[in-house]
Amino acid sequence: MMKLQLGKTLKRLRREKDITQEELAEILGVSFQSVSRWELGVCYPDMALLPAIASFFNITVDALLGIDDVTARQKVEQYLSRFQEALAKGDVDACIAIARQGISEFPNDYALLNKLMYALFLSGDADGNLPGWEEAIQKNDAEIIALGERIMKYCPDQDIRLEATARLAFHHCEMGRKVRGREIYESLPSWEFSRQNQIWWALEGEDRLENCRERIRAGYALICGGIYNLGYGKLLPDAALATAFQKSFALECWMYDGRGAPYRFPQMRCQYAGVLARLGKPDEAFAQLKLAVDEAKEFDGRPDTWTAASLLLGEWRETRSGFETTDSRPCREIMRDKWLQHPDFDPIRGMAEFKEIEAALSA
Repeated sequence: MMKLQLGKTLKRLRREKDITQEELAEILGVSFQSVSRWELGVCYPDMALLPAIASFFNITVDALLGIDDVTARQKVEQYLSRFQEALAKGDVDACIAIARQGISEFPNDYALLNKLMYALFLSGDADGNLPGWEEAIQKNDAEIIALGERIMKYCPDQDIRLEATARLAFHHCEMGRKVRGREIYESLPSWEFSRQNQIWWALEGEDRLENCRERIRAGYALICGGIYNLGYGKLLPDAALATAFQKSFALECWMYDGRGAPYRFPQMRCQYAGVLARLGKPDEAFAQLKLAVDEAKEFDGRPDTWTAASLLLGEWRETRSGFETTDSRPCREIMRDKWLQHPDFDPIRGMAEFKEIEAALSA
């Protein structure tokens, strides 16, 4: 059933423009009491005023009235789906174009605004194979900040707002503004009081089981990310890092009921192999690299969709398009031409086994 949402829409649009009811009333030639009553839903503007209001906010009358929300949501979802497909291929330019196209049609959709901010942020990623990433860092700085601050201030969706807040903080840090970045990070809520951690008490039966598994999955992801960062930042001595990686892979086996994670991205295993090479343990390093070659091949050949399950993690579905990257190359090529070129592997680079690894990735 169609339901007019003019009051809520008008209030949101007015706040986004940062104008008062009195100022909007003056622009439209009505009393501020009229604007107040419209926003409260007590009454609606005269039909003759609707085009002027819509024009002022740069939207259609239908969008102002909210009478075509279902169709609009479907169109937005199509834009978001196309965005995700492009991102899974490492085509960040396409992501930016898709997001801008969507925003031209739905200028106040925060999901699309958030995606544009994300794509602009990714366009300056040095870790992928994006042309012009250095130029993009400076070119998109102001727009990323403007989008982030707009979403933080006006977006009614808490998840989108928090995502944009964290990304804005990250962006400031990447641009050398760590003091400002930290200020924004510290405005984020503690995970201790997140919805996922607290809602268990309001759930029953299967919902409680799923919540437990959701928390286990989130906790496991945090552990993996923390161990990866230990290696990335070289925050422990090499011997301790090697032990941390061993524990990570042992935990993975335990979490997946004795099996490895399906279609895992082998970057952490290559990182582990690099630590072993630095420690002067070539045999162990090559053993990990051989496993990484197999994982890279499996990753490149993964299906469009698959399901997996384990006792602690439950059952879940993943898609090929769910993987987000700024590198358009196959995983085998990334491993051969990027990860294996790291100085960590210099001590073993001239060995025959290393050449065999490179050849296996080229096959």
